[in-house]
This record gives sequence, C-alpha cells and structure tokens, in this order.
Amino acid sequence: MEDKYQFAQKIVLEAGEFLRQHLHDDLEIEEKGHFTDLVTQLDKTVQECLTKSILERYPKDRILGEESPEHLPLGQGNVWVIDPIDGTTNFIVQKADFAVLLAYFENGVGKFGLIYDVIADKLYHGGGDFPVYENEQLLPPVEPKSLKESLIGLNAGLYAQNYDGLADFADQTLGTRSIGSAGISFAHVLTGRLLAQASYVYPWDYAAASILGEKLGYTLVTTKGEQPAFYGRECVMLAPTEKIREIKGYLQ
Repeated sequence: MEDKYQFAQKIVLEAGEFLRQHLHDDLEIEEKGHFTDLVTQLDKTVQECLTKSILERYPKDRILGEESPEHLPLGQGNVWVIDPIDGTTNFIVQKADFAVLLAYFENGVGKFGLIYDVIADKLYHGGGDFPVYENEQLLPPVEPKSLKESLIGLNAGLYAQNYDGLADFADQTLGTRSIGSAGISFAHVLTGRLLAQASYVYPWDYAAASILGEKLGYTLVTTKGEQPAFYGRECVMLAPTEKIREIKGYLQ
C-alpha cells in the first residue's frame, strides 16, 4: 500500500504541474448537461494521463473518473477515483481555486485520498492507515467548535432553496462561504477553516475527502442523514462526527 500511496502523490503533483504549465492555453470548452457544467480538453488530457499511468503500473485495477465513458460502483476490486480538474469553471474563468482529486478503494474501503490545490501548491493526503498531511505538515484531529462560532461551506443555490434544511442549519452559524471547488472546500474543513461543507456532487468530488476526513474525526453523510451511495449525484456533507447528530436536528 505504501508503494501505491507514494505513486499516487507523484502522479497528482505531476498533473498539477502540467495544469500550471498550460494555465493560459487556448481552451476548447464544451457544455455537458448545462451551460454551467463545463469540460475542457485539459480535463480530458489530465484524466487520460492519470489513467494511463495507473493502469500501466497496476493493470488489474479499475478507474472511476469524471470523464470516464461509464461510471461503475466502487464496491468490488481495486478502484481509483479521479477528478482531473475539480472546479473547472474556476480554472476557466479565474485561473485559481481548482484541484486535482484522487482516491483509492479496495472492495469499497477507502485506503487513501489526495486533494491537490494546484495554484496554492497544497497537497492534502493520507487516510486509511496513513496520517493526514497538508504538504509535510501533519494535520491534527478535529477540534469542533459550537455552531455559533463557526462558518460552513454552502453555495448560494443550496442556501436559497433551503435544500434539505441547509439554510436552517446555516442560520445557526456565523455564515456561509462558497469557493466553487468541492475538493478545496472539503480541505478547508480538514484544516478547521470551516466546520462543515455541503455540496451537491458526484463520487469523484467527495471520495478523497471522505477518506481523509474519517481519519481526522469527520463523517461524510448525505443531507438525508444516510451513508452516501458513491454512485450518481448526491447532496453530501462533511462534518465533525460528534456534531452530526446536532446538525441533523436542523435538516429536514
């Protein structure tokens, strides 16, 4: 496992360096399901490069990626979960606040996760049997604050809809923050900048955070209070495990 973990760090850092080098390229931008759901040729290139590197070294493993033609469940075998550019709209418009996400599972059990904030050059990595780090700095276990002392990550759309009672929950806190990258937002939970983060996302957006968070005392649940399916799109929340019961009291 150590070999895979070190290999994962290497290829994620290489992917980030590639994106920095091509940050100002002319982009071929396509819409997927909606004009706000965008993909570029660099999303595809990064996923192809990560996939090629993984399968050349571990040919019996499988890939679940955002740009994969089919999306398979995680429950069987060795599965690498890839989001080549988490925050593609930020990448296109702002040239900042986007991440490369990678997670590794064996028979549905998360073994390690990586969130690489490319422009900030911050790699959050570990989980499973590995301690969690921000680059070379060991991250401490969660020290949850009261809701009235905390900020949470929540975008304007979910708040405006009061989706599953998220606005009711947010109103018990000091306020909300929205970055536009689920991975970076989840990383801000891991470092204590946010108490919790709720996002309507896919498994490749939250897989790494679920593994990293569990190691530090966080739990990833749906806003219905259930375990995520790790298949399809769900509204999920990463929060301190000991706060989940309190938070559920404000959710519908």
